[in-house]
Amino acid sequence: MARLNIEIRPSWIARPFHLAFTRPFMDVDGTESAAWWGTTEVPVTAGPQDIAVYFRYRGQKSARLGIGSAAFVVDGSSDPLALRAVLGVRNGSPFKVRVG
Repeated sequence: MARLNIEIRPSWIARPFHLAFTRPFMDVDGTESAAWWGTTEVPVTAGPQDIAVYFRYRGQKSARLGIGSAAFVVDGSSDPLALRAVLGVRNGSPFKVRVG
């Protein structure tokens, strides 16, 4: 099984707020996973994948705020595929998700 390393960061302006009051999540091909601000590693299957990255305020169960998404292909190699998701500066800005 291949691995996905995703670096999830809030904007530098809102960083203290997000570290204290929110938590990032990701949805890889329909499977939701809690993540951490910083780098999170998850196993993925080889082939085409879709990812959505979003955050929730602590205590929320189903909100998907600031959602950003990307499509990518996992080749199945032993090296993890790197993705980076950065939350925009303005309130209501989405994550910008980049592969590589």
